[in-house]
Amino acid sequence: MKLLKPLIQAAAAALALSLGACSRDYLFEGNEYSNPIKVHKIKDLYVARDACLAKNAIPSDGRNSDAASIAKAVALACAPETARLIAATNVDNDPKVADAIRKDTDARALHYVLQVRGERWT
Repeated sequence: MKLLKPLIQAAAAALALSLGACSRDYLFEGNEYSNPIKVHKIKDLYVARDACLAKNAIPSDGRNSDAASIAKAVALACAPETARLIAATNVDNDPKVADAIRKDTDARALHYVLQVRGERWT
């Protein structure tokens, strides 16, 4: 019995180490390391979209203008960048994914509009 306990502990340790050695990349498909080139492209598309939003979020003529309407116009001006981002990230054409990216674009546009106006984004 004294000899069996160390063997069981050694076997448990070997099993734990062998399971820990398995990379999560091989176990879970779709993580960011499964296709680094695609991930880099998507990150570049986010940067391009945000640069477009920032460029188009120019100060309005008056402070009384509705920030939300200006943000909608800014998001619309960057529709091509948003479309490229959706096409790259939403290969399954899931409408929820496309809607989430559009909502993110609208929120980021509002952020840039408020930033240009010197207001805080909450």
